[in-house]
Amino acid sequence: MKGGVNIILHHHERWDGKGYPNKLKGEEIPLGSRIISLADSFDAMISERPYKPPMTIKEALKEIQKQKGKQFDPKIADKFCTLIEKILSTTKKEEFKKYSPENIKLE
Repeated sequence: MKGGVNIILHHHERWDGKGYPNKLKGEEIPLGSRIISLADSFDAMISERPYKPPMTIKEALKEIQKQKGKQFDPKIADKFCTLIEKILSTTKKEEFKKYSPENIKLE
């Protein structure tokens, strides 16, 4: 559990060092934290919140690209976007929606 605690602790750090709690930067941030940070942010972007409507997946991917090198590890951001685009292009929309937030907007 020690490794998991460290990953959770640092998942709000940012690639540019402007995150918290320790203002870690770049590869100082544990790899698992960098991955969870991006996945958590993507989920927040495409999910409906009381304070905002959900983004479409395409809008969220654009935002991730815009934030790579700032908020997100550039390599992870590129691989994540490529993977999501591949899943979208090879999976039936109905199947994709089964594993997505309730009000997901694909486009």
